[in-house]
Amino acid sequence: METLAKRLREAREFLGMSQEYVAQQMNVPRPAISKIESGRRKVNSLELIRLSKLYGRPVGYLLGESQEEETFNTDPLAAKLRLMTRGLRAEDREEILHFIEFLRHRKTTYQTH
Repeated sequence: METLAKRLREAREFLGMSQEYVAQQMNVPRPAISKIESGRRKVNSLELIRLSKLYGRPVGYLLGESQEEETFNTDPLAAKLRLMTRGLRAEDREEILHFIEFLRHRKTTYQTH
């Protein structure tokens, strides 16, 4: 339980989420998140799955079954981009993707000249 509590707190802080924000997303009172992160409240399986999705971390990692986060990009900027694009319309996310492709193309174009 201690590993789970620690990893949940670290994941939330890494993404810059407040306990209040997580509580709203989970539809629980904010003190529940505090208790979970301090190991004073158990997490049921549905809550664990929702937290895993919210934080973009594998359940196995949160439970301490693996040391590495193989499926999670630990680059803070990438994590913030993922967080900021969550909830945008599909068309808006497509536009962001096109802009990223533009920037990548522009960078390679300038490097070759």
